[in-house]
Amino acid sequence: MHEIVFYAAFVWMTVLLVVSAAAVIRLRSTAARILALDMLTLILAALLVLYADATRSSYYMDAALILSLLAFMATLILSRYYGERKIF
Repeated sequence: MHEIVFYAAFVWMTVLLVVSAAAVIRLRSTAARILALDMLTLILAALLVLYADATRSSYYMDAALILSLLAFMATLILSRYYGERKIF
């Protein structure tokens, strides 16, 4: 049962990854692209968590955590730059 749920989650996250990559490419608004890029990185982090569970390796979990933190910081910085045209 665990394997069925794992493969279903992996396929679903892969579909979401493709959709969010298409959204980053197709969207015209800068704010929408920022949100789509954030969604793309968080889905990639979720895929890393699934892979960490499949391989029983904590290194991928660490990579997912670091990627999530970097995505959060990048979204904050890009949003601030988009809103005020300055980073700091």
